[in-house]
Order: sequence, then C-alpha cells, then structure tokens
Amino acid sequence: MLQFRCPFCEEVREEEEFSYAGEAYIVRPAEPEAVDDATWGDYVFMRKNPKGWHWEQWQHTGGCRKVFAVKRSTITHEIAGCWTLAEAKPLYLQENEA
Repeated sequence: MLQFRCPFCEEVREEEEFSYAGEAYIVRPAEPEAVDDATWGDYVFMRKNPKGWHWEQWQHTGGCRKVFAVKRSTITHEIAGCWTLAEAKPLYLQENEA
C-alpha cells in the first residue's frame, strides 16, 4: 500500500484517502481552437507509460481535496516525494532539460 504526505495537510496518510488524478505537467495547446483533431486527440488521450520514475497528480479526496504532484517509481512504487504543483514544477523542468 502506498503512503502519501499531503503537502497541504502535512500528514502521512494511507492510499485510500487519495485518488489518482493522472500524469502531471501535460502541456495544453496554446490555441486549442487552432489545432487539428489528431493533435487535440493526442493531448486528451495519449499518456506516457514509463518504466521508472514518473510525475503524477494525486488528489487528497479524504482530506483537504487539493491536488498535488508526486514523483513515483512505476517499478517499485517507491515515492520520492510529494509537492504542491507549483513547488514540483521547477524540479520537473530541471529533470527534463535537454
């Protein structure tokens, strides 16, 4: 079972109090009305399925109901940490610089 530390409540709680909210930091098209159907379909439906560390969003549905970022291994389910979306974005950007 996973345990999360909600960055808003500052409590470590069991997975049952949380809901998976999808992959984190998916970039929405700047002008959605100007993109073709294939591009919009990719944005809405296509997600990474990595083996290893991955950024996710979770919601504390059994507590404060806020959404936050989690860095989790899809191999071991180890959690590197939980941050607000604003706090984690600089870390995410640093990891994904080319």
